[in-house]
Amino acid sequence: MPTLLRIGPHRFHFHSREHDPPHVHVSSPGKEAVFNLDPVVEEGSTGYTRRDLRRIETVVRAHGEEFLRRWHEYFGP
Repeated sequence: MPTLLRIGPHRFHFHSREHDPPHVHVSSPGKEAVFNLDPVVEEGSTGYTRRDLRRIETVVRAHGEEFLRRWHEYFGP
């Protein structure tokens, strides 16, 4: 599972066997969320509060181009 970024307890990563559309997983102890990258939209979460998800979405938006580029580098066009 390639890790893209760590911020505090949050780990932004891909699973090694992924599917379209391009998306990023966010994990913290006992919590998980998935955000599509183009456009950035939360696809689901477990354990995070709405406030947590707004903060995480801000990070995904700030790094979205990099995450999308790395998705295509890792999984192909």
